[in-house]
Amino acid sequence: MAKKNPHPASVRNKHTASVKDVIDAMLKSYNLEKRFDQANISTAWEKIMGSAIANRTDHIEMRDSVLIVKLNSAPLKQELNAAKHKVIELITKEFGRRVVKDVLFI
Repeated sequence: MAKKNPHPASVRNKHTASVKDVIDAMLKSYNLEKRFDQANISTAWEKIMGSAIANRTDHIEMRDSVLIVKLNSAPLKQELNAAKHKVIELITKEFGRRVVKDVLFI
């Protein structure tokens, strides 16, 4: 029995790219990476830091790779200021690359 040729739509071309690569290239070309990262950090904040910290967070904002987190608990603010490096590590681990250079808790 002769071997059937696969349908052209099911054969991957050498010059094709994955959807992730295409979206990453588009975000880079339109200079939207930072806004996209800011939106992702805001949505992933509870997953990264846990619900106890997320519930005491009023606002999250990014300016020039500095994450600004407004908290409504002074003791938590002090504790997180002491663990700033750990917070940056957790964010980097979640995103797979360094998105935040510094964190400011206010």
